[in-house]
Amino acid sequence: MNIIISNSSGKPIYEQITSQIKNMIVAGELKPGEALPSMRLLAKELRISVITTKRAYEDLERDGYIYSVVGKGSFVADANMELMKEEHLRRIEENLQNAVEAARISHIELQELQDILKMLYEDEG
Repeated sequence: MNIIISNSSGKPIYEQITSQIKNMIVAGELKPGEALPSMRLLAKELRISVITTKRAYEDLERDGYIYSVVGKGSFVADANMELMKEEHLRRIEENLQNAVEAARISHIELQELQDILKMLYEDEG
């Protein structure tokens, strides 16, 4: 599993893990029923505490992205993809609202903001 941890992110490590695994599930990179690495193995690979991976897996399970079987491990849940997409849309709307507020404060016109968004979207794609 390719998870990248950034110390300069400002987000706690467990949140970075959680969001990256959620993104992999929504993107179809991780399929329903697929086993995730054990908490210990993931902690070892990322060189972090098992407590941190445990927190990430607990959050993923709470949000319905994975389920755990005692003695067997954690697996990708047969999740409602529409529900997951809706959660991502909500987060995108929240981030865009922040961008709109910052643009208004800076007197940036809508067209310029759209141009910035288009440039960012095309560069990352």
